[in-house]
Amino acid sequence: MAPLDRIDAGELRDTLADIGADGWLIYDFHNLNPVAARLIQYHGMVTRRLFLWLPASGSPTCIVHNIDTNAVSHVGAEVSYYTTWQQLHTLLERTFAGKRVAMEVSPENAVPYLDRVPAGVAELLRRFGTTVVPSDMLVTRFAASWSARELEAHRSAAETIAEIARNTLRTVVGEAGAVSEYRVQQRVIEAMSRRGLQIEDPPIVGFGPNSANPHYDASESDSRVLQPDEVILLDLFGWQTDRGWADQTWMAFSGGAPPQEVVRVWEATRDARDAAVQRLQDAGRAGEVVTGAMLDDAARDLLRERGYADWFAHRTGHSIDGDLHGSGPHLDNFETNDIRALVPGVVFSIEPGVYLTGRFGVRSEINVVLLEDGPEVTPIEPQTELITTP
Repeated sequence: MAPLDRIDAGELRDTLADIGADGWLIYDFHNLNPVAARLIQYHGMVTRRLFLWLPASGSPTCIVHNIDTNAVSHVGAEVSYYTTWQQLHTLLERTFAGKRVAMEVSPENAVPYLDRVPAGVAELLRRFGTTVVPSDMLVTRFAASWSARELEAHRSAAETIAEIARNTLRTVVGEAGAVSEYRVQQRVIEAMSRRGLQIEDPPIVGFGPNSANPHYDASESDSRVLQPDEVILLDLFGWQTDRGWADQTWMAFSGGAPPQEVVRVWEATRDARDAAVQRLQDAGRAGEVVTGAMLDDAARDLLRERGYADWFAHRTGHSIDGDLHGSGPHLDNFETNDIRALVPGVVFSIEPGVYLTGRFGVRSEINVVLLEDGPEVTPIEPQTELITTP
């Protein structure tokens, strides 16, 4: 997509009216604001302070240091250049004094993934008579929403990742005593590479007690060898084209019939995942606005009913946009209170987990594409039963 093509002028105007802002002021410095990077698609790095102004009416304008001319030359905005800090201050005061601007701020850092503007920048603008308000609705609608092409890329990646996960675990469950976490991780990386999947971090592979560590990182020198009758966790994520990320967690057991406790934990986790999907479907049929916090509650309430809430120590899901952990609404009423509305076009994970420290853990992760007519779950066939030794 061309720069700013994600932003429909009419929808921008309506959203700004809803939040009572004169425009959206997007700030960046050294590519620290992923919202800016996703919307502007820089040609090169932003090495100095940059301000892109998207007004409710009129054309976009940009304030940028003359060293960074190339970074935004393709955007199509009217550009004002500065060299000294005094020139920058003059431009900011002249442009934004008396205006009400939406920026990537989150009061009291309530949602860190939205809080991208340094306190000093907001302080400076306020000194010039500018009112700064959160841009949460704008970020969700324009930066976190996916294009049709990106959605197709996501669907393709999701099915490829599911196939790799199933095939890998069907082999691994029969290799007790002969394979390490690190070796399985490398197998998965090789399989993903063969299928054209790109990654930024390695997949998570945890056996037995290590599966109870949500962000366990196996190393070549310190990696557990699979034992008989152990829980196996595989979390893998990547994209093939257009950064159409897919992110899934699959579970297996290196034995025939798993113990009843393992089955109970698996079923509770799977059912919590599905409870969040059901809550979203019910809200859509009722015409109800649903937030990420509400879906987190749905999953957590089910785990509470099953007696496992105390072992679920992270949010239920995260936004996915151009980044695996995106800037849109998260399924979270635990680590944060994310009351941003989920709107058509956003993509997010649903991944409740139960982690019995020192023993074993279970996580079941799918992704959801929220469309105009309701949620679409990826992959098409999510895991419903543990993969076990034949």
